[in-house]
Amino acid sequence: MVFGTFDMIHAGHESLFLQARALVPDPYLIVSVARDANVARIKGRLPRNVESTRRDQAGAHALVDEAVLGDSEGSVPHIVSAKPDIIALGYDQAGEYVEGLEEELRKRGLTTTIVRLRAHEPETYKTSFLIGEA
Repeated sequence: MVFGTFDMIHAGHESLFLQARALVPDPYLIVSVARDANVARIKGRLPRNVESTRRDQAGAHALVDEAVLGDSEGSVPHIVSAKPDIIALGYDQAGEYVEGLEEELRKRGLTTTIVRLRAHEPETYKTSFLIGEA
């Protein structure tokens, strides 16, 4: 399972998907797409595309098996529902949704492994750079 806003799918996201899929022999990749309100609160602006469009675009990508919307508050309930074996975090994911995540999952009976993926040309492939908001 991976997480993000996914306002557009670019080579950095494709690298994230490929790295996540490479973690297991027979992958089933779930992409959790951030809710509009959460993006606005964390990034200080709404995404260019609404959450349903971003979910549909992520779900249509050949490397993605399933795309879901994240939780309106917090992040744990939809993770518990999905029961992922692995959560693959992007190189730049930090803050409230990452801190204490493993402990929260353990409290709910999950043994999910959390790994950190490497960056793929972050000076080029970051959505805010590509759409001119950086």
